[in-house]
Amino acid sequence: MRILIAEDDFTARRQLKDILSPYGECDIVVDGEEAVQAFRLAREENDFYDLICMDIMMPNKDGLEALKQIREMEKDMEIKGSEEVNVIMVTALDDPKTVIQAFYKAGATSYIVKPIQKAKLIEEIQSLKLAG
Repeated sequence: MRILIAEDDFTARRQLKDILSPYGECDIVVDGEEAVQAFRLAREENDFYDLICMDIMMPNKDGLEALKQIREMEKDMEIKGSEEVNVIMVTALDDPKTVIQAFYKAGATSYIVKPIQKAKLIEEIQSLKLAG
């Protein structure tokens, strides 16, 4: 499995990498702009990501805007439904408005609230059929 971690906080980035690296190759970016660039580059190289774990609150471009752009690129490439990359939004924000924005406006696959709990994250990737 190929994984992209988009997280501006060093500690959270390291924690995500420690949890996810046994499941696949992890690329790491520090903001939404880099996440969009990494996604575009992976598609151009025909080396797709299976999972993106993306923080919502990041500098330069937040995770919701980055995800909207990623979904727009997939739409332009005629990638739909189950062929879309799985995106787990990771955030400290647990309010209903943010959850609705992540799922319905940006197109998130799943949502996890910080602090990141290893068991919860593994459960999410298993529910997405990305790990056994």
